[in-house]
Amino acid sequence: MSQKIPFDQKELEVVREVPGFNTPYPSQTFNFPVSPKEGVIAAYKREPIWQISGVETAYFAPKVNPDNVARAFVMDGSGFGFGSGGGPDMFGIEWEYVPAVGGSMVRPGKALMEDANDWEDLVKFPDISKWDWKESAELNKNYFSDTQFNSCWQQNGFFERLISFMDFEGAAMAILDEDQRDAVKALFMKLADLYIDIFDEYLKYYPKIDGFFFHDDWGSQKETFFNPKLSEECIVPAMKKLTEFIHSRGRLAELHSCGQALKQVPNFAAAGWDRWDGQLMNDTAKIYELYGDKIIVGVTPDTFDPAAISEAEQRKLAREYAQKFCDPKKPSAFNSYGAFAMSTAYRQELYIASRELYGK
Repeated sequence: MSQKIPFDQKELEVVREVPGFNTPYPSQTFNFPVSPKEGVIAAYKREPIWQISGVETAYFAPKVNPDNVARAFVMDGSGFGFGSGGGPDMFGIEWEYVPAVGGSMVRPGKALMEDANDWEDLVKFPDISKWDWKESAELNKNYFSDTQFNSCWQQNGFFERLISFMDFEGAAMAILDEDQRDAVKALFMKLADLYIDIFDEYLKYYPKIDGFFFHDDWGSQKETFFNPKLSEECIVPAMKKLTEFIHSRGRLAELHSCGQALKQVPNFAAAGWDRWDGQLMNDTAKIYELYGDKIIVGVTPDTFDPAAISEAEQRKLAREYAQKFCDPKKPSAFNSYGAFAMSTAYRQELYIASRELYGK
């Protein structure tokens, strides 16, 4: 596939339109020169064609995985419904769906263990061979897109899983405590093996999956939960084992990690993730400047109210964004958390400007 494709005005034809995310403006798919799937893959391979913005991706989180039901985050062909759920996850940990916040949580004060050294005795790993894979494959035989990038979500990563076993305070202390740290590292490697087995089954029963979108929150509004050296020691090796498997199967690896993460981005890159998007408390422009050559960074635009400025000003802002962050030698992605700024005019102008820059 040739990556240097000159821009053609015919590409501005809108071929698909869906409600916008965090914005009253619709998300538009243009008449891209290649499929949206190819556009995502090209960007992650650092051969960008346009600034990917999320319209290119279709998400999948199958009901067959108990975590997705427990977290009320099923997205598949079962008809179960996004926002329904709660109950036991794959380890039997009980989650409660809270409608007011649109998500599930483990009730605090009911920790499975207080000392990570006890995990081999107290943590019962699931037998995924008992999951009804064939039924799920039948329910999802027509679910996957042939043109969009099919991204499979995995909730409850390594630290998040430890929180579900120990509550937050216990999980944080287990990583800090030298007497528990080796047990934590062993547990995380065991979890990596489990996720590899699950992803292997996914690829067997849902071969149209193009990548995996893995969740593991490491930070709060103001700071990372633990220092980068501890992350490097305790979590990165397990993550790297998982991303190496994903890449060995020809798929791409995306990381969702909430909170302030500036100090942790080198660890995300070292762990082998192809992309990470930071929330609004992160200075994504600075992160792109520092680490955009090592990991695809989802860059958030400067805040503005599309209803308060003219279309010409919106287009000017889009071009300024493209000039800063659509470098063919150092590509980025448009951060999904910046969707509030994606007015129709901004979206169109960003597409044009990125095509011109990436198509040189």
